Amino acid sequence: MKFRRFGKEGAPTLLLIPGLGVSYELFLPLIGLLEGKFRIIAAEVDGFTPGVQTRFTSVDDQAVQIIRHLKEELGGHLDCAYGLSLGGKILSRILERDEVKIDHAILDAAPLLPLPGWLEAPLRHYQSLNVWTCYHWTGFWRRLFHSHYFDVLLDECVKVYPYGGRRAVLDGYKSVYTNKLEAISGADIHFWYGSKEAFVARPQAKHLLKLHPAAHIAVFPHMNHGQLLVDHPEEVARRMEEIVL
Repeated sequence: MKFRRFGKEGAPTLLLIPGLGVSYELFLPLIGLLEGKFRIIAAEVDGFTPGVQTRFTSVDDQAVQIIRHLKEELGGHLDCAYGLSLGGKILSRILERDEVKIDHAILDAAPLLPLPGWLEAPLRHYQSLNVWTCYHWTGFWRRLFHSHYFDVLLDECVKVYPYGGRRAVLDGYKSVYTNKLEAISGADIHFWYGSKEAFVARPQAKHLLKLHPAAHIAVFPHMNHGQLLVDHPEEVARRMEEIVL
């Protein structure tokens, strides 16, 4: 795992962890809005790193690598961490291990619960096919679902798929959906999701509240999975500033 650095030395530290099938570059618009006020560290999740052949190992291994980096480079303390989808799952495991201090944590549509055993394998292969078709048929998908949100995700898919491929997608989904979050630590934990993904995300939020009743839940109207970050990075930046500064 590699880490990209942006922003001001001495400013509050912000860790960004991307989701499955996308690279840290999904955060570049957000980074541009925040780098004047934060010291930003963007993780490059194994299996989804443009230009480098890597293999996704597991959510827990990714969490351990990030924990090690935070201990070595930041003395084991962060002001804020944000994880999107798979990145939120990784962040939840970091919080569960409780080996570093994170003052504010934002889990954006993080899958915290496992799937039923009978559904796990079919969904993994369905999602692998979905990512494959996005990579190979981008012209078709752009015509069918033309929007800034979908275009950005397609561009990310084209960028990262050649370097992790189907194996990274299958391994990533398996690790995400076969682990249940059992405990979580942190003084200020936020869970975000869009109303269009509520069927999947609402049970995750309820599970988090059972583990951490003080968690803050925010639901964004008319937004789909990751859409707030893609289409409205200024709103994400505003909320992060409000939470941390």
